[in-house]
Amino acid sequence: MKNFPGVFRQVVSGSLLMASVLVTPASYALAQESHDSDYLGRQDVDAFIDELVAENSFSRKELEDILAKAERSERALELISRPAEGTLEWKDYRKIFITPERIAKGVNFWEENAETLARIEKELGVPANIIVAIIGVETYYGRQTGGFKVLDALTTLGFDFPRRGAFFRKELKNFLILAREQNLDVDELTGSYAGAMGIPQFMPSSYRAYAVDYTGDQQANIWRSDEDAIASVANYLQKHGWKYGSGIALQARVSGIKHDQVVSSGLKPDKKLSLVQKAGWSVPKMLPRSSKVLAMRHEGSAGAEYWVGLHNFYVITRYNRSQMYALAVYQLAREVKENYNDSLVLKNQSARKKQG
Repeated sequence: MKNFPGVFRQVVSGSLLMASVLVTPASYALAQESHDSDYLGRQDVDAFIDELVAENSFSRKELEDILAKAERSERALELISRPAEGTLEWKDYRKIFITPERIAKGVNFWEENAETLARIEKELGVPANIIVAIIGVETYYGRQTGGFKVLDALTTLGFDFPRRGAFFRKELKNFLILAREQNLDVDELTGSYAGAMGIPQFMPSSYRAYAVDYTGDQQANIWRSDEDAIASVANYLQKHGWKYGSGIALQARVSGIKHDQVVSSGLKPDKKLSLVQKAGWSVPKMLPRSSKVLAMRHEGSAGAEYWVGLHNFYVITRYNRSQMYALAVYQLAREVKENYNDSLVLKNQSARKKQG
């Protein structure tokens, strides 16, 4: 009897008559499945299933069939505990994203999608270089979208990572709903260790709220369609308050002994520029002294760097809640735009020579 699953063993330990009544082939199969699964049969998972059945019109069997396949990912637990934004200095973090190769591939991505990017910039008011840079930082322009099964990652973090379990259970719920809405196979979808998906690395809730079917094929295919991915990134930023033509960040010079007193570890511009200037910050651009800014200090390759983030900087952090992430996007966007414009000039010169 010791090899039987818990549910069956308890029945057998009663009377043989009781066993003959309750232990049908179907009930034994379910018990065996629960025993073999990493998650099926757990009290917290059962409560999660009850919630989806009651609130979202799933059947219990379809959820049990799906969650029986979820496997605990030790690697996801390891990576979520030490994200790069929390373990690296800016000088090391920057080296990952601001490289000649990533800049060059950003130019290529822009050239390949120039018409789409120009149209979306006009329609949604989000600059092409910012869209390109976010995709470049997130997935190297679609080359590195993650090899984790989304089902495994979200289930693992939802039920075995207590610090953020509620967040990941919400994302698991959204993942199951969107798979049903979009007729997607949960077994095939892969993403990051945190469950972010596709070229723009959308979490399931972001997919449901912001993903765009720009090609009109009845599916927002952020996994394989550059057009859908580009439009989805722009839609996300626009819905989070992007202001076209406004600044993002400025590098500052500091003097005196009070400049570090206004430095913030937060994300939202929270201090008037006049207060920051009074603390010894010099910003190389005329901004109203009443402007709200985020004063930042990060360790660069040549020592401390001081930056002020503006409203659009904060909007970028809605994508990933990290000052360093937003700085990387801003700097990559600037480099890609400069190189893209240089490339256009060279192509125009070459075209004129051929015509002449």
